[in-house]
Amino acid sequence: MADAAILAAVKDALGVTGTFTDNTISVYIDDVVDFMSGAGVSAAIIAASPGVIARGVSDLWDNDGGNVKFSPYFHERVAQLVLRSNGGASV
Repeated sequence: MADAAILAAVKDALGVTGTFTDNTISVYIDDVVDFMSGAGVSAAIIAASPGVIARGVSDLWDNDGGNVKFSPYFHERVAQLVLRSNGGASV
């Protein structure tokens, strides 16, 4: 289950109020965080990147008839965060 602070930040970024969708958003957050971690983004940078997580959640939420994919922007941001995680500068 997603961290409460990240859940709150993602909901705020997406303009979601109430708790009705918390479980769904939490599942999407977990998927996005797992993707970022698997790509090589450090846990500290993931925790400090609610905007990137929100973008990924939005991409999963807007699945266009089951054709789920992350946006080019999300992929670019994750690549930048991988570089930062490994001591390199962002592009």
